[in-house]
Amino acid sequence: MTTDAPAHAHERVLSTLNEDGSRRWLYPRLSKGRFLTRRRLVAYVLLIVYNALPWISIGGKPSIHLNLPAREFTFFGATFLPTDTVLLMLFVAGLFVLIFLLTALFGRVWCGWACPQTVYLEFIYRPIERLFEGEPTARGERPKKIPGWRVAGKYVVFFLISWHLAHTFLAYFVEPTTLLQWSTQSPFDHPAAFTIVMAVTGLMLFDFVYFREQTCIVACPYGRFQSVMLDRQSLIISYDESRGEPRGKLKKRRSKGTPAKDDLSLKVVHEAPVRGDCIDCEMCVTTCPTGIDIRRGLQMECIGCAQCIDACDSVMDRIGRPRGLIRYSSQAAMEENRRSVIRPRVFIYPAILSIIVIAFVTVLVTSPAANVTIHRIGDRAYTVVDSGMASGMVRNDLELRIVNRTNEPQRYRFTIGGIEGGELISQDQNLELPAGGRGRAAVSLFVPREAFTMGRATATITLRDDGGYEREMTYRLQGPWGSESSDSQKRETAP
Repeated sequence: MTTDAPAHAHERVLSTLNEDGSRRWLYPRLSKGRFLTRRRLVAYVLLIVYNALPWISIGGKPSIHLNLPAREFTFFGATFLPTDTVLLMLFVAGLFVLIFLLTALFGRVWCGWACPQTVYLEFIYRPIERLFEGEPTARGERPKKIPGWRVAGKYVVFFLISWHLAHTFLAYFVEPTTLLQWSTQSPFDHPAAFTIVMAVTGLMLFDFVYFREQTCIVACPYGRFQSVMLDRQSLIISYDESRGEPRGKLKKRRSKGTPAKDDLSLKVVHEAPVRGDCIDCEMCVTTCPTGIDIRRGLQMECIGCAQCIDACDSVMDRIGRPRGLIRYSSQAAMEENRRSVIRPRVFIYPAILSIIVIAFVTVLVTSPAANVTIHRIGDRAYTVVDSGMASGMVRNDLELRIVNRTNEPQRYRFTIGGIEGGELISQDQNLELPAGGRGRAAVSLFVPREAFTMGRATATITLRDDGGYEREMTYRLQGPWGSESSDSQKRETAP
């Protein structure tokens, strides 16, 4: 019995795959226009901000600094600690709601205009590639017969750019002055930092030299997440099918002295009066950084970069047709000739976001000037003192771990309350901490034996600083149950 051979697919599963499954390398042509100019301005501003932020100091600290060993995150003068779980929860929730709102209004504006993958690839690496190898061909292919020294020079510059960006990345985790000092020393003096820089450099070279647009198409979950958040009113790159179809080539009449055979500035006439405005030049395809044909409708691979708009507008200008065959619009506007910005989610998302912002600011403003945690120290739960001035007292040894959350040095003092006759003794009284500093104070609490009920007594430890901050903390002390014999193993002689 014979079977028919399977039919070959007429369409690619991915825009970066050929029909035989091999990699389809993309070399998009650069289409100049108003959107490219605006995106370039946004990209340059973002690059400047990214490189400058670690060097900008606010309150004596880097503007953004993730200090992993100290478990601190500094964000524009505010320092967040692992105990700030409420702030972290509100921040993450607000970020998600903001993504929902921006996607509902502007589609994938992040992907095409501000994503680091797009900014680096389209405004650093590909311009460098065009500088060394030349512009891609009219069919979106790599130029042929490129001298070897140009290819080698391109990779050297790619490595230097990736090396710099890796150091800038590390500057968000290590103070820039320290990183600058490390850069002048031997890598063996700081092997961990050197390994991180080398790893990040390698990942960037892999991404921007080899993987490229496949990061957006295959690897990035954010693009898929944004795609499912779109609705029929969301702003997307749209092809006006009613105006462009049926598409068809144009007959050309060459003007005297015009040598370029495919120059769209030639005088043209339609093959038939029923043709649409799309002349099937495929410039929107060859300029697309993800290799899709926007005329097929909304696609997950579209990042909203508007390169196809600039390309199509330039063609329309040359053939004397109005711009906007490809434009920012929505599915509802294209199919029903109406777009409604006013819809429930446009009000719900801002309302939720406002509540989150108010809650975040409230928690941030009312956060204490010092973080204090109490830990028991020593191998005994308590000690009954037999002699000395504290004879008959029960001692609990504790440690206060303090974080100064103010921008000024502070001196801390401790007292005990809540128990009559209780006394706090510490060699760390008047503990001094710098702005944002951490410290520990060992304290011993002496409490009368009769203050304990069933082995428990509640004391109030009060912390004060020079700035007028005061915090009271209750702590449950451990002590005897009342039987003298049962406590003999816990007794010691006071010094």
